[in-house]
Amino acid sequence: MNKDEISAFLGAGTEYTGDLSFKGAVRIDGIFKGNILSEGALIAGKEALIQGEARVGELILAGMFEGVAHVAHRATIHKGGELKGTLYAGALVIEEGGRLNAEIHVPDGQPSPAE
Repeated sequence: MNKDEISAFLGAGTEYTGDLSFKGAVRIDGIFKGNILSEGALIAGKEALIQGEARVGELILAGMFEGVAHVAHRATIHKGGELKGTLYAGALVIEEGGRLNAEIHVPDGQPSPAE
């Protein structure tokens, strides 16, 4: 997923509680509490705080995620990004300076689908 193909954006200083489903990619730089469902990419910027459960195709994390993340393909934690909770991912990449405090499940074989 190309970061330039963002279909929705939740800016810094914005707070949202509820459920979110989308196609393509969504970037969150604010505070999101709830459930996220998509086969696309969830991009969490440096100012992001996401709390809840996400079932996505790809996770690109530069901010904070707390909860359960089911990532069908690849989860990437960039410098300054942090994931707390439980992570199910087809593949995991942690950049130097990224933090992971989670129970991790990376299956053998086929990645698990975003349900």
